[in-house]
Amino acid sequence: MIEPDLALAEKLFARLHELSFDGVGITRDTYGEGEQRAHDLMADTAAELGLELRRDAALNLYITLPGADRGAPAVMTGSHLDSVPRGGNYDGAAGVVAGMAVLAGLVKARIQPERDMTVLATRAEESAWFPVSYIGSKSAFGMLAPDALSVRRADSQRTLREYLNDLGGRPDALATGEAALTPKSIDCFVELHIEQGPVLVGEGRALGVVTGICGSHRYRAAQILGRYAHSGATPRMHRQDSVVGLAVFVERLQHVWRDMEAQGHELTLTFGQVNTDIQQADFSKVPGQVSFSIDIRSRDPETLRHMDQMILQVAKDVEVTHGVRFEWGPISGSQPAVMDDRLQQALWDAALEVGVQPHRMPSGAGHDASIFANQGVPTAMLFVRNEHGSHNPEEAMGMADFAAATRVLAHVLETRAGIGTGWPSAVTH
Repeated sequence: MIEPDLALAEKLFARLHELSFDGVGITRDTYGEGEQRAHDLMADTAAELGLELRRDAALNLYITLPGADRGAPAVMTGSHLDSVPRGGNYDGAAGVVAGMAVLAGLVKARIQPERDMTVLATRAEESAWFPVSYIGSKSAFGMLAPDALSVRRADSQRTLREYLNDLGGRPDALATGEAALTPKSIDCFVELHIEQGPVLVGEGRALGVVTGICGSHRYRAAQILGRYAHSGATPRMHRQDSVVGLAVFVERLQHVWRDMEAQGHELTLTFGQVNTDIQQADFSKVPGQVSFSIDIRSRDPETLRHMDQMILQVAKDVEVTHGVRFEWGPISGSQPAVMDDRLQQALWDAALEVGVQPHRMPSGAGHDASIFANQGVPTAMLFVRNEHGSHNPEEAMGMADFAAATRVLAHVLETRAGIGTGWPSAVTH
């Protein structure tokens, strides 16, 4: 196989950091200046390499090394370039940079694949900005719900449609379901991504072969309504305390979660945001309102449904016992996805060939790869060990691990694209 251009990869990581460091961490805001600068960097680099470029209605970026048979289904890789506010430099970007390194290696070696090889840099994977999952990859398949164009970005309150118009996107085409990709046009999609949890570090493994991606069920803007009252003049039995109601609700659901795990369910339950109203709440008041979010994740749709039923049941009990009322707000989520068995095995075998013992594992986090898998595209994911978790400035992916992962990615992509066999003898891991 052809050695990826790892020197280019290091330069791209350094430049991405320069372009998106916010003084604390990395901010590449969705459809904002940060994400756009990252997309421009990849487009400029691709142009220098002589690769083909195109953008779709949602401004996803497609970078292609043309194959001998332009009509054959394309081999695809890639990930997203946006980040959460004050995140890390590798979440998403590692997958795009790895793909660029693979294509650059082939360009330098003057190798043409039998079929197109495409690196996809998606838009808007991080739902921290707009409350919609996988905006870019859904748009690529013509799956974005038309009403998503009216959702507002969390910081500016401007709509997705407005941001697309500003950058030259085509929101009207998205509203009509225009698709840039069809499943039959794609041979496979392989996404390289940092692991965003501690499993690989704990196992002492550099790489993970992903078996499936969890789906989610979310209440992003729920609240409990009680009654404001004087903290000193209102006895316990006369209170409708929204914070106490939430505390009981959270504690009860921790027991439900523990019981479900004991029954064999695999899931996570997170209350990521909890707030009283800063305009009304006070240390001398019984709180009459508290807002919160819930994020449930599992690879099993039945587990997601069962946990949701338990949430609603426990809420009814709390309403009765504490005199409060739950309001759930909009519901969002994503479907679980199963990775392709043959591609999983190909990644496993390639890792062994480059001298790395991988680890099989599910992904608790969501990824663009799930959209491809659920469209019937043979899909796989390769995780790279990463210290200190993700969605924070402390992401710490080692370049030796990244190099091994990129070689594994190259091995699988090049094989699918009809490029030779074998591997260079000098391999680091």
